[in-house]
Amino acid sequence: MTATVLDPAPTPSATPGKAAMKLVTDTGIVFVREMRPVIRDPFSLIFSLGQPLVFLALFGPLLTGVPGMEQAAGGSVWQWFVPGILIMIGLFGTSMSGANLLWEMQTGAHERLLVTPLNRAALLVGRALKEIAPLVVQAAIIVVCVMPFGFRLYPLGALAGMLLLAVFGVGIGALSYALAIAAKNREWLFYGVQQTLLFPLLILSGMMLPLESGPGWLRALSNFNPLTYIVDAERALFAGDFSQPSVWQGALAAAVLAAVGLAVGIRSMRGSSG
Repeated sequence: MTATVLDPAPTPSATPGKAAMKLVTDTGIVFVREMRPVIRDPFSLIFSLGQPLVFLALFGPLLTGVPGMEQAAGGSVWQWFVPGILIMIGLFGTSMSGANLLWEMQTGAHERLLVTPLNRAALLVGRALKEIAPLVVQAAIIVVCVMPFGFRLYPLGALAGMLLLAVFGVGIGALSYALAIAAKNREWLFYGVQQTLLFPLLILSGMMLPLESGPGWLRALSNFNPLTYIVDAERALFAGDFSQPSVWQGALAAAVLAAVGLAVGIRSMRGSSG
């Protein structure tokens, strides 16, 4: 038998200010709870860098021979390739974050949280915000690793790029949690949907290869992929160029993705029964 506890109905004394303060406080509680395993096991962050480092070491040098690559990269292959790798880290890592919630649902840990006074929205927002810290740390390590090989760091652009990456990670993480709630005990459904969407989003965003040399139908499909605009914005920001239209387009795409992800995730969490 599962216990279903809805957010308490507002009372005359529960002013909007108090409700907002409770949401913030509860979000902090959930955030700290989710961060504890990461802090206790920092080696998991380092271990997860294996795949992107392999891509950088083995795939990056091959791009120098791709027709039109030098023009697309503005003369520096690493300046073009590294921002795409950072988005790839965010996509791979945060899209799998729902697996942790799926495990908690199967073990009953999530059900026990549902019977606490914690705000339902905070249960989602706190988890989604947790995705920011490891994502930014991993991105910073990647940037440091490639700087000796010719990657130029523009501090202000890099900070803006990290912020954009964080907003993107919150959106994808929230959608991953919503997928886990929808899947419940059907692990095959979560992993099936996640894997089915993962690689088309990656390929159609131009993370790994420039889409300019691809067929017309592929470029047309990429226009409907929000990650395309986010990747282009990351490349402009890490090149220190804030004047490119891709910057505001990518920022808008990341903001919309985060807003949709949080809205869908919060609605799913409020309807969750463990």
